[in-house]
Amino acid sequence: MLPLSDHNPRRTAPVVNSLLIAANVLMFFWEMSLGHDIEPVLAHVAFVPARFWYAPALVPSLFSALVSMFLHGGWLHLGGNMLYLWIFGDNIEDRLGHFRYLVFYLACGFAATLAHAIVNPGSRLPSIGASGAIAGVLGAYILLFPRVRVTTLIPVFIFIMVREVPAIFVLGIWFVFQLFVGVSSLGVSPEQAGGVAYFAHIGGFVAGMILVVLMGGLRHTPARAIYYDNRR
Repeated sequence: MLPLSDHNPRRTAPVVNSLLIAANVLMFFWEMSLGHDIEPVLAHVAFVPARFWYAPALVPSLFSALVSMFLHGGWLHLGGNMLYLWIFGDNIEDRLGHFRYLVFYLACGFAATLAHAIVNPGSRLPSIGASGAIAGVLGAYILLFPRVRVTTLIPVFIFIMVREVPAIFVLGIWFVFQLFVGVSSLGVSPEQAGGVAYFAHIGGFVAGMILVVLMGGLRHTPARAIYYDNRR
């Protein structure tokens, strides 16, 4: 299943969400500019679980975790992540406000990185990608907007259908898949599992559900009330 758009109007411009997407794209172009030097550079600047546990240093670890949130392993990796962020991130920003959304996004990314490091403490594979932070956005979305319709591309054997499906169904299936594959891969190194950090997705998703509540996401003023307030 691939979400294409949601039917969830917002009241504010997604300034931070757009800037996050732009930052990810710019960082990807920077990666491409490295050419053959990309692997040693990523090994140096990206987050590596084994380095975090066996040579702990708080500031460098936080910096590498932050940088890793904006790095990607290819066009498909980047495109898939940015599609999800574009569709679902704007409404979370609308609910939390610009600054709190930025804090929320980064906090989910750090939580996702920590979850990956806990489950794979010996991994020397650089952990890159925005998917952990974006998983936090998805966790918040499924909690705040479970009934919103999402236009989704659904492959059925050799056919492709486009249907409007409730967000709880689309994102619920995504999370169950991450959980199933993640648990099934326990004891298998990320290198053997294809390099996908499933527990970063799981950790980010759960962190997003918790943080959006702690940051007041369940409290909001109805759009009609805001309209009348603006008239006064």
